Amino acid sequence: FLLLSLLLFSTFILNFHSRMSDGFQLPALPYERSALAPHISEKTIDFHYGKHHQGYVTKLNAATENNAAGKTLEELITTGTGGVFNCAAQTWNHTFYWNSLSPKGGGEPTGAIAEAIVRDFGSFDAFKEQFTTAAATHFGSGWAWLVKNADGKLEAVSTHDAGNPLTSGQTPILTIDVWEHAYYIDYQNARPAYIDAWWKLVNWEFANKNLA
Repeated sequence: FLLLSLLLFSTFILNFHSRMSDGFQLPALPYERSALAPHISEKTIDFHYGKHHQGYVTKLNAATENNAAGKTLEELITTGTGGVFNCAAQTWNHTFYWNSLSPKGGGEPTGAIAEAIVRDFGSFDAFKEQFTTAAATHFGSGWAWLVKNADGKLEAVSTHDAGNPLTSGQTPILTIDVWEHAYYIDYQNARPAYIDAWWKLVNWEFANKNLA
């Protein structure tokens, strides 16, 4: 199942490629930096994407300069340790996070993801409450995820620091970054306000593709 998860994500997110001779590259955003305003400002994107995400890519290239030729981010996540794992996972997590958002997102889901949410959580409102709680109560830095387990059931989980569900054989469907750098410019320490903004941007089309 872990191998299947890796293959699915390798084919869907085209920017998650093998390390080339010039190293991993920062994937382009799927929208303009100003497109998520007013919920997430262009200034936040400038720092979060342009500084933090780029920083992980740069550190990953330095850490793998002599020992990662031809390896994918997914391989580095599932086999790497220490700084290699942290930078590979944070590079992957951030790209997945940007795709979990859309200027045309928000509202309630439709299609297969809507049906799966009702099946596994009882209702969309119950899912929203569980996911929000996972994000809001996570202590310190990390991520909250909607994942699909090996039995096909959806679950709301959180991971610490650079943690990634691929290491547990789970398929990521959506994520929210709850590191403070994701929201401090716009919301200071008011994480719940940032989470509320995330719900106005959540990309259900992306979720449906990941569920398939």
